[in-house]
Amino acid sequence: MSETAHTPAGLTRNQALVLEALARADAPLTAYTILDQLREEGFRAPPQVYRALDKLVESGRVHRLESLNAFVACRHPGCDGHTTVAFAICENCGKVAEIGNDALVKSLRAIARGEGFEISKTTVELRGLCAACRAG
Repeated sequence: MSETAHTPAGLTRNQALVLEALARADAPLTAYTILDQLREEGFRAPPQVYRALDKLVESGRVHRLESLNAFVACRHPGCDGHTTVAFAICENCGKVAEIGNDALVKSLRAIARGEGFEISKTTVELRGLCAACRAG
């Protein structure tokens, strides 16, 4: 299948492969890690991965974790249109939990409005230890 052919989900072959790699991952992946994992599928250069990631982020299927410069597949179907997302990132094991919380979204919007600011996109990253690492 060529890069421009579409899968049934409406993704290009490269987008589908990148999304599958992220969905399989136990932790966030950098673009270069994705490239290494997909070399056998014909990926040869970073721009192939970055183009796929850009489209997947734009469509809300993937989120970029700014502090890690890495990506995760969206695991929360009701992400409020993917304009406000929160993540809990374990500093010990690297696992990431996507948090969907309407109260958080409303609070952030109210705070911003109080400052005369309109939010177009928000990513909140909480760093600490997950329950499993705290217990272990």
